[in-house]
Amino acid sequence: MSSSDSTTPGTRVSISLPGHRAPGAGFEAPFDMLEACHERVERMLGLLQKLRAHVLAHGTDEQGQQAARDIMRYFDQAGPLHHEDEELHVFPALLAQRDPAVVAVVIRLKQDHREMAEQWKDVRSALDRLVCARVDSDWPGFSDDESVAFDAYDALYRRHLIDEDGTVYPAAKRCIRDESLAAMSEDMMVRRGVKPLAI
Repeated sequence: MSSSDSTTPGTRVSISLPGHRAPGAGFEAPFDMLEACHERVERMLGLLQKLRAHVLAHGTDEQGQQAARDIMRYFDQAGPLHHEDEELHVFPALLAQRDPAVVAVVIRLKQDHREMAEQWKDVRSALDRLVCARVDSDWPGFSDDESVAFDAYDALYRRHLIDEDGTVYPAAKRCIRDESLAAMSEDMMVRRGVKPLAI
């Protein structure tokens, strides 16, 4: 999806998700699904950065408000489900392996999930304030505290993704196989209201 951010008066402004859509992945390949979710998280974090710049240049407009709604929808719905996938299937399997280095990372990632949930409250509140503002009003923009909250959320999530992609997922792929992988796939579908594939 292409995007432009022109500041020329009278020009319609478009703000959209940066980059390309993550490739399609099916529930029959749970780790492909998890990795695709990471790509979407990165795209949403990118959209949040783009939104902040957009608001500085254009104030309150429909495009900015829609971008805020898209971000809120993702981190309200898909984000928590993704964390549940990891908490229910990936992390327990790795903790059972008792590799000290991996266990230390998993413990940190579990704490990250709790911190993300708390930080998201502040980020969401700021986005909701934009969504609820009157279009073309004298909305003052995001506050300094809200900008700090955005930066903290972005930094935590990006470090979290690096730990998962670099350490946790490779280790999990080695120990979650066969029946465990099938059970993981089925549970991911059930919790999303998707009918499991017939065998």
